[in-house]
Amino acid sequence: MRIKDILFSIGLLLLFYACGGTKQPFRNIVDGVPAPEDVVMYQVNPRVFAPAASFKVIGEYLDSIRRLGVNVVWFMPINEVGKEKSVNSPYCVKDYKSVNPEFGTMEDFRHLIGQCHDKGMSVIIDWVANHTSWDNAWMEHKDWYTQDDEGKVVSPANTGWKDVADLNFDNQEMRLAMIDAMKFWVDSVGIDGFRCDAADFVPYDFWKQALDSLRAIPGHSLLMLAEGKRKDHFTAGFDMNYAWDFLEGTRDVFRKDTCASTLFDIDRAEYDSLSAGKIKLRFTTNHDEMAKRSPIKEFGNERGAMAAFVLSMYLHGGALIYGSQEVGYPERIDFFHYCPVDWKAEPALREEFKTLVRLYNEYPAIRKGNLKTYPDCNVLVFEKELDEECFLVLVNVRNSNQTVSLPEAYKGSSARNIYTNESVELTDTLTLVPYEYKILEINH
Repeated sequence: MRIKDILFSIGLLLLFYACGGTKQPFRNIVDGVPAPEDVVMYQVNPRVFAPAASFKVIGEYLDSIRRLGVNVVWFMPINEVGKEKSVNSPYCVKDYKSVNPEFGTMEDFRHLIGQCHDKGMSVIIDWVANHTSWDNAWMEHKDWYTQDDEGKVVSPANTGWKDVADLNFDNQEMRLAMIDAMKFWVDSVGIDGFRCDAADFVPYDFWKQALDSLRAIPGHSLLMLAEGKRKDHFTAGFDMNYAWDFLEGTRDVFRKDTCASTLFDIDRAEYDSLSAGKIKLRFTTNHDEMAKRSPIKEFGNERGAMAAFVLSMYLHGGALIYGSQEVGYPERIDFFHYCPVDWKAEPALREEFKTLVRLYNEYPAIRKGNLKTYPDCNVLVFEKELDEECFLVLVNVRNSNQTVSLPEAYKGSSARNIYTNESVELTDTLTLVPYEYKILEINH
């Protein structure tokens, strides 16, 4: 072996151990960006890490995020927050090209992006296109904003967001300034894409214009996520948007005893007519939902929250973990203010997340296999199959023991529960304890 080959191999080993010493597959990554169907996203709310200088504290936590199996880190808005009429919301942007001094400096953030990249994780940032703060410098251009009949700039209609001013997308100069600011974060700061806030409020033709411009930047492969559920997001160029209907359906199943198999109908409707490679982001919580209640309270208890997480991720990806979810934070989080989280809490729960995501990453059939469903009102039962891999996933959505009839094709088969690594002999039925899930690799 040549000397340079030996040095290259040593370098790979050092990188391997620097990233935690465990094999962690990140598939189909081009320029650091995973294919949408392979995304495991972690949402960072800087205000749960430190009351000040949180960029540096987040950097110290990145190994823990990486060990969860994450390959995309999404930062909530990091821009400077406006003061006029302010409620301290990070979605009240004063300057599209600055960082919030509460979190650190621009150089701190660039360093944090580099740390993420070194650990094999892409970075996307929240982009608030629909509105700005009232003291944003853009206010010098009144025609860049929506106005009422008296010529007064207004807040976004029917939202109650009085701390922000609504932008006018009929104005071409404003559009170009917005696109220029987005390019700045790609070209000058080094991010890998955007999560676009309130995307349903912004016209299709702007998104098409902006995404065409961004994707034309040489040398960059971008991941684009729309917070919304319009199907034209995908024709505009987004890779992913929100599975809001699936979240509502999951709530109904757990809280209103709706039949579990209704989730199959919602899944089909959300993916109907989507092009190959386009993904609905599935989740059980995020910053908006956690501001109302934690998933532990939303879905009955900790076991219910994990059952909901499994079915949301394993049925038809992509996957999202909201920072604090992995330590079972039990209360709501007001993202307008600092909220301390004990990152050492619930180590067993963290390990459960790590195992579930590791299996999701390890087996392509679970992420993107062909789906076959088996209706039952109390246990969500579905098959994922790809090439030689076949898995039967069962999730008890009730806080009581449930016995489910197994599909005829599986009766008499042997299986392995890949979560526990236990062998299972399948008969006519299977009983699951409250909120239990099983992920069975089938050996026909």
